[in-house]
Formats: sequence, C-alpha cells, structure tokens
Amino acid sequence: MTADSSSSGRLERALASLRGLAVGDALGSQFFVPANHPLLKRRELPAGPWQWTDDTEMACSVVAVLAARRRIDQDALARSFAEHHDFDRGYGPAVNRLLRLVREGEDWRELAAGLFNGRGSWGNGAAMRIAPLGAWYADDPQQATHQAEISAYPTHQHREAVVGAMAVAAAAALAGSPDGPPGPEALLDGVIALVPKSAVGQGLRRARDMLDYADAGTVAAVLGCGRRTTAHDTVPFALWSAARSLGDYETAFWTTAGVGGDMDTTCAIVGGVLASAKAGAPPAAWTERTEALPEWAPTGL
Repeated sequence: MTADSSSSGRLERALASLRGLAVGDALGSQFFVPANHPLLKRRELPAGPWQWTDDTEMACSVVAVLAARRRIDQDALARSFAEHHDFDRGYGPAVNRLLRLVREGEDWRELAAGLFNGRGSWGNGAAMRIAPLGAWYADDPQQATHQAEISAYPTHQHREAVVGAMAVAAAAALAGSPDGPPGPEALLDGVIALVPKSAVGQGLRRARDMLDYADAGTVAAVLGCGRRTTAHDTVPFALWSAARSLGDYETAFWTTAGVGGDMDTTCAIVGGVLASAKAGAPPAAWTERTEALPEWAPTGL
C-alpha cells in the first residue's frame, strides 16, 4: 500500500499536519504567561482564542510553496517568509532583521550565511516549521529529508539547524505512513537512519534509549526542551514525546508542555508530527479555539 502521491493527497496531508502544528504552537504559547502555569499543572485549557506564533506563520509558507511548486524552491520560500513576516509573532531578532532586509531586496544567501559571525544560526526555526513537509512526502521519507534540508537554508545554515529540520520532516513522513505510524522505537530508528551524524543525531539516539522512561521531566533534563533555543536542545525531546504518544494528541501535548522550555516550538513540532496521521489529529474543540490560519495560506479546497 502506498500513500496518495497525487497533489491533492499530498496537500491534504500537509494541511492536516499544519493544523496540528498550529494548535500545538498556539496552545503551547499560552503557558509562557505565568498566570497560566497553574492551569498547565492541572492540565486545564486556558480561555481562547489561542493565537499562534512565527512557528505557524513560517509553516504556512512552507505549505504554500509546496502547493504552488510541488517541491521546495528556496527563492520562493524566502520571498514568502519575508512578505508574510509579522514582527509581532515572536520571531527572533536575527530572523527579524534577515527578513526585513530580504523585503528590501538583499540576498537571503548572504544574509543567512553571515548570521552569528558566519557560522549560521543553529536555532530551531527550520525544525519548528517543517512537519507539514514531512506529511507531504509521507510516501517518500528520504525525499522528505532532502527537501527539508533545502528548506532550512533561507534562514538557518548551521549544520545542526539543518539536521534538526531533516529529523522533524523524517518523523512526520514516517508517522504519516499509509500503513499507520510505526512503533516508538521504529519511528526514532527510522529518523536516525535518515539524518547525518550530528549533535541532533546523538540526541535522537539518547531519546531512543530513553523511550521506557515515564518521567518526561527527567528526559527533558537529559535531552533539553528548547530552553537554549538550539536545534539539538529542542528536536530530540520533541521527537521523544511524539514517539511516545503517536495517535494521542492530547497526551502528547500535555507531556511536551509539562516540562516547560520553548513550549510553542516543542508543541508545534509534536503537533505537526502527530497530525501527519489521521489518528493523531488534535481534538476538534482545541482546533476551534485556535486562531484561524491566515487567508493567504492554502486551504485544499
């Protein structure tokens, strides 16, 4: 059995993942407000509507480019990021400046390569937005990792950031398998096999070895949960959490958010990976409380 490789089938999967990403992003971002922390401990939902962040805005651009080009076109992706950049969505200062300069006509290649004294950013921006691309390529996880690598460069050129994006895309592709998601260990093994050696890869191996740990806080203490806002401090835990709760969006969200850290990003990654499979869609009531996707985003209609 193969996944629907038609354009409409790919877009349907990508949009499902995008909606799961948006819910995780928007709900996760609510708990940055100290007054909401008691709700998190009790696993109670805050009042809506929940507004999403840059994670969702950039993910919409990824899906828009895929819908228009059937692949990642770096120039088109950079233009979309820049044209739809909303400063108030919580972008980091380096990307805020980069996208402003791209809008003014400067070359994203030089700008992205020059970040952080020429090392490039190793943040989690390329990973947080990419799960819908993995869902698009659920019939071809290798192509998912290749396209994810290409997609990272307009903003993130450090190898760890690139590998982080590759890992999340691979996980979403594997989770979206037409035969159903693999088991937790098989999912992480599949991702590990698809990404190059790296700190992210080392973290994923540790994540696989910790799948039998019940205490997410202990796992986050070892793997990181985004507090350092780097790919290798973010992606391994997010994929550990996704692997542990495939098909159960609610459990995955509360487990992920419960350890703190960069909650909008970790929950966006987890939400996008889980929603790549129909069984992993967010609860309808959660989707209803989440801010609608922007008018310019593809709808699949």
